[in-house]
Amino acid sequence: MVKETIVVFQTKNTNLALYNICRFTFYQNIFSLAGIYIHIPYCKQKCNYCNFHFSIKKDDIKEMIDSMILELETRKNYLNNEIIHSIYFGGGTPSIINSKYIIKIISKIKSLFVINPDAEITMEFNPDDLDKDKLIEIKSAGINRLSIGIQSFHDEDLTFMNRSHNAKEAISSIKLAKKYGFNNLSIDLIYGVQNQTSKMWKANLDQMNTLDVDHFSAYALTVEPNTKLDYLINKQKIKPIDDKKTAEHFKILQENAKKMNYTQYEISNFCKKNKFALHNTSYWKNKNYLGIGPSAHSYNGVSRQWNMSNNTIYISSINNEKIAFQEEFLSIEQNYNEYILTALRTIWGVNLDYVNNHFSESINSHFIKSSKKCINNKDAKIDDNHLILTNKGMLFADSISADLFII
Repeated sequence: MVKETIVVFQTKNTNLALYNICRFTFYQNIFSLAGIYIHIPYCKQKCNYCNFHFSIKKDDIKEMIDSMILELETRKNYLNNEIIHSIYFGGGTPSIINSKYIIKIISKIKSLFVINPDAEITMEFNPDDLDKDKLIEIKSAGINRLSIGIQSFHDEDLTFMNRSHNAKEAISSIKLAKKYGFNNLSIDLIYGVQNQTSKMWKANLDQMNTLDVDHFSAYALTVEPNTKLDYLINKQKIKPIDDKKTAEHFKILQENAKKMNYTQYEISNFCKKNKFALHNTSYWKNKNYLGIGPSAHSYNGVSRQWNMSNNTIYISSINNEKIAFQEEFLSIEQNYNEYILTALRTIWGVNLDYVNNHFSESINSHFIKSSKKCINNKDAKIDDNHLILTNKGMLFADSISADLFII
C-alpha cells in the first residue's frame, strides 16, 4: 500500500500566486460535481511564456504512467465516493504520449470511481499532434472533448512564442477534430503579444468564429518568473509587454465575442450555446476534485494539496510506497478571500447573501464597506443581490479583488 507523505502549511496571509492556480468558490451551482485532473508532465519544447511543470525528457513515461495508476489506487477514497462528472487530461502536453497510456488511465479511473454516463472527459492537444489515428483511439477510450492549444493563427506570433506548430496546422487541427466527431472542443488564444497588432488579434477571433468553435479561452500574455520571455525582457532583447495594447486587445476581445454570440462567463473564458467548460467551472464553484501526477492539485472541501513538482521525486516516492505532497488548511479569512477572487471573475459574481450567511459580521461589514469603491468607480455593480464586474472592471479584476480582501 502506498502511503501519503504530508507537508502541512497553514498560511496566515493571502497567497496571490497560489490563488491564481487554485480558483475555487463557495456557493451552490448547477454544474459538475467531483472531477479528476491528470497532469501529463511532458512537452516537445518549452514555450517562451510557460512556467508550468513539465519535462522535455520522456524516457520515464512508462514509469510515470505506472506511478499515476498507483496514485489513483491509493487515493480512490479521496472524493468520498462522489460521482465523477469531469475528467481532464492537462499538462504539459497529453497529446504527445502514446494513446495506450490515456486508455490505461481512463480504464483505471472507471474501475475505481463511479462515472456519470454524461461526464465531460477532456484532453489537451497541440495542433501538430492531432491526427486521424490518435483521434479515433482517444474517442474509443471515452475522450469526448478536446482543448487545442492554438494560441494564434499567425505564424509570427507562434514563432515568437516558440510554439511547435504553425498557422496552417492550427486551422487544419480544428477541421480534423470536427471531421472525426469532436464537436465539443475548446481552443486557447493569447493576446498582447509583443508584435501582435490589433488587426492581427481581431483576425484571430474572426478565424475562430469562421471555424465555428463553441468554446475558447483567451489569455493576456504575462511575464512569469524563470521563463525565456522574462529573460529576454530583462536582457532588453525584446520590448516589455505593452499594457496599453493589452487593454486594447481585451476591449476588442469583449466587443467581438459579444457580436459573435459568445458569453463571457469568466474573464478568460467564452462559450456559445451554454457550452461551459464543466471541469474548469467546478473549480470556480467549489466542487471537490482529485489531482493526479507531479504538481497536480487536489481539493476536498477541507484542505487543498499539491504534489511535488518533480518527475523523478514523484516516481521515486510512489515506488517507495509514499506520495509526497504539500497541504494547506484555509482560515476563515482565506476562505473569504478565495471566494471573492474566484466569484468576482465569473458572470455570476459575488453572492451578497452568501457572504452575509457564511462569514462573520465583521467580514460582511468589511465586504460592504470595501465594495463601495469599485461600485462608485463603475468597475462593478449590484445586480440581483450579486456584486458583478462591469466590462471596464474586468480589466482590473485582480486589484479590485485585492481591495476586497482581508489581509
